[in-house]
Amino acid sequence: EASVTVATMTAFAEVTNFNGADMLAAEWDAQAEVIDPGKMPITRIVNTALDGVAKDQRSVFDDILRFAGTDMLCYRADSPEGLVARQNEIWNPVLDWAQQTLGARFILAEGVIHQEQPEEALSAYAEGLRAFATPLGLTCVHTVTSLTGSALLALAFASGRLTAEEAWTAAHVDEDWQIEHWGTDEEAFRRRENRWQEMQAVAAVLDALR
Repeated sequence: EASVTVATMTAFAEVTNFNGADMLAAEWDAQAEVIDPGKMPITRIVNTALDGVAKDQRSVFDDILRFAGTDMLCYRADSPEGLVARQNEIWNPVLDWAQQTLGARFILAEGVIHQEQPEEALSAYAEGLRAFATPLGLTCVHTVTSLTGSALLALAFASGRLTAEEAWTAAHVDEDWQIEHWGTDEEAFRRRENRWQEMQAVAAVLDALR
């Protein structure tokens, strides 16, 4: 069964210009008698693209676009001053990139009150997202959107504007601020580490797609 799965995903990789068949094989070769999906992040990503996204790309595309309409980067703290400054320092360059490169000008808001984004901004974002409108491409962007809470960070990362580390740091501005002042706990630390491993797997898949 394992060899059939590898063969299927390898064939999928060949027709989608994914140059990571060796990474898939390495994950399977590393398995012992009992297969542990938790240690096969690249296989999970490709499997999601094959069994899920490929069957309904439009809904995944639209889901990412909905995230962009309420993007985390557009909702800013009004205090404390240090957090406001850090959000501006790390998030503003991403919004500048979206405006200058995509033609997408997003509107900022303070607090959590919903801010309707201009249709022009969302249309421009959608145009940028179309560069990744393949099963694997959309799987990667959607995964990063879920991991970071930001469709803007996901597209900037997929487009090469941000590294994985930069996107990860930007996604955790608020959380890191809280940790610096109040600390964290072991369970939260482990959850974040697990998500980071998934982020690194996405980075490897995107590298193989380029």
